[in-house]
Amino acid sequence: MTGEALVDGIDRIMIGVRDVAEAERIYTRMLGRSPSWRYRDGGTERVIYRLGNMSVDLLSSSETGAPWGSLLSSQLDKAGEGIVGIVFSTPDAARTVEGLKARGLPAVLFPEAEVSGPAGERRRWRSLMVPAEIARGLFMMGHEQLSPEPLPGAALRPGLREDEAISALDHVVVMTSDADACKHLFGEQFGIRLALDQSKPEWGVRQLFFRLGGVTLEVVQPLDSGKAPERDQYWGLAWKAGNVGTVRDRLAREGADVSEVRKGRKKGTEVATIRKPTCGVPVLLVGPAAESA
Repeated sequence: MTGEALVDGIDRIMIGVRDVAEAERIYTRMLGRSPSWRYRDGGTERVIYRLGNMSVDLLSSSETGAPWGSLLSSQLDKAGEGIVGIVFSTPDAARTVEGLKARGLPAVLFPEAEVSGPAGERRRWRSLMVPAEIARGLFMMGHEQLSPEPLPGAALRPGLREDEAISALDHVVVMTSDADACKHLFGEQFGIRLALDQSKPEWGVRQLFFRLGGVTLEVVQPLDSGKAPERDQYWGLAWKAGNVGTVRDRLAREGADVSEVRKGRKKGTEVATIRKPTCGVPVLLVGPAAESA
C-alpha cells in the first residue's frame, strides 16, 4: 500500500555525455530550444534545459579527481552515454530523507549548495541522494529549491514556432527484471502513485505506470526472463508534442534521423522515433493523433 508521497515531481533527468558541447548541439536541435543555464559543479560541466514539467540536465566530467566527475567518468566507462539518474523535486529535503529512512531506504542529505553561472547568476539548493546500490542499481537524487526564482524556461530557438518545439516530457522508461521490487521502491518507499499495473503478453511485457508531477514513470519487465536486464536501468524518454507531424517535419528539415509518424500503442495517440545521435537515449515523440481527413 502506498503511503504519503515523499517527492512531488521530477526536477530533472540527468544524461551523462562525453562532450557536453556536442550534446548541447544535439539537444538544442531536438528540443527546438536554447539552454536555460550552464554551470560547473563537483567536477562536472552541465547544460540545463527547463521545460514545462521537468528539466534536461546534460553533464560531462570536467575534473576526474572531483567526486561527481569521477563518479560520472566511471559510469560512462561502464555503460556509455545515456540516462544516469533521476532527480526528484521535494519541498523539504530533510523531511524526505527521514521519510525514506523510515521506509527502509537510507538516503543521504547533503549540505546546502550554491553555484554561479557564467553571467554571475547564483542558485541555491539542498540535495539528497539514494545510492544506486540500495535502489536496484538506479541512481536517484532529491532537490529542494532554495533560490527565490525558478530557473528560466528554455527559450525557443530563433525562427521556430511553439508548435515546432518540444515543451514537456511525457514519460521516462525504466527496464527491470522485477516489477514487484520496483513497485515497492517507487510506490511504497517513495510514495509515488501507481496509476496502472498491467501485463501485455502480446507485447511480451509487464508495465507499471507511476504518475508524478505531470510525468509518467514507466517500469517495464520483459515476461521472458531471458530478455530482462541483469541490472535495472534507465532506458528512454518520450517527449510530448502537440502535433507529432509538425515536430517530426521540423527535425527532418534540420537533418535529424527521424521516423515517419505512426499510430501509438495508446489509443488516440501517434508517435515518431528520433534516432541517433541522442546521446545514448532511445527517444520517442508522442502526441494526440491528428484528426482524420
